[in-house]
Amino acid sequence: MTSLRIALYQPDIPGNTGTILRLAACLGLGVDVIEPAGFDISDRNLKRAGMDYLASVTLTRHINWERFEAWRAESGRRLVLASTKAAERYTDFVFRKDDILLFGRESAGVPDHVHEKAGGRILIPMVAGQRSINVAMSAAMISGEALRQTNWS
Repeated sequence: MTSLRIALYQPDIPGNTGTILRLAACLGLGVDVIEPAGFDISDRNLKRAGMDYLASVTLTRHINWERFEAWRAESGRRLVLASTKAAERYTDFVFRKDDILLFGRESAGVPDHVHEKAGGRILIPMVAGQRSINVAMSAAMISGEALRQTNWS
């Protein structure tokens, strides 16, 4: 298992969260869910998208941003935020094996105070006129690049 982690900031859509949990289980990544979520984490829709992979993922729930940030700061891990407001392409960013890859709410991203805590801000380049890529797809793309760079360690 790699020490790389995915964090979801107040996720809105259980299907996306379940898909990310399945991805994490298959790639050996830990997942942090920063609550409150826009749905019941034990919702059957989450289980449907994550299927039987949910038992294989290391999931940590944080009751709010402040608790997550205290845990992250204590662990000394860098927070890398995926954002459409970032300037650096995710393929140009240099990942570390203990990074936490943070993805915002599907409906609103993350607030400014969360942006400020990120040690890195990255984007997935898109063609003009498009708003954003699905959060589960974004998590897969960025996690894959981070794992490639860190040799899956």
